[in-house]
Amino acid sequence: LMVVRKEPQGIRRYVHLGTGNYNETTANLYTDFSLFTCEERTGRDVSMLFNLLTGFCHPGEFERLSIAPLHLRRRFVELIGREKENALKGRKARITAVMNSLTDRWVADALYDAAAAGVRIRLIVRGMCILKPGLKGFSDNITVTSIVGRYLQHPRLYIFYNGGDEEYYLSSADWMLRNLDRRIELLFPVLDPALQELLRR
Repeated sequence: LMVVRKEPQGIRRYVHLGTGNYNETTANLYTDFSLFTCEERTGRDVSMLFNLLTGFCHPGEFERLSIAPLHLRRRFVELIGREKENALKGRKARITAVMNSLTDRWVADALYDAAAAGVRIRLIVRGMCILKPGLKGFSDNITVTSIVGRYLQHPRLYIFYNGGDEEYYLSSADWMLRNLDRRIELLFPVLDPALQELLRR
């Protein structure tokens, strides 16, 4: 959702991005995260996305957003690969991810490679998961937990250690073929340290 206002300082975009749907029925049952921001580069990216969806432009260079089916899988694999490279250099490397399902084999293969290189990977996957954790010498650096409670766990949160300069992302996309290839889905960073701490907790 984007609201564009003409203010004394000029045009300002207010953007709401979330991990779920605008659906009043599921909102009573699902738990999700969302971000409300007027950060300039995020606003520009969302504006460009809406123009793309309505047919007014070709995809440009997005600064904050990664978008499926354009380049979201590639971005996930790059982020996982960066952790792998840090582990191979003897640095601390860690990935924490929360999602509904993990069924994309390209992402799973990237996670296996990263785990074998020494990356500690903690996954919280509510539903389907094709990844097999705990295999000695292969995926013993991976743990998978499923949380089933009163409400449907629905957020998608991805945290990459990044050499100690942790990066936090929220997304509407699970690591699934349908999310990465067949739908329009977003990955967006959470930049504010206070919000990162909230997500960490």
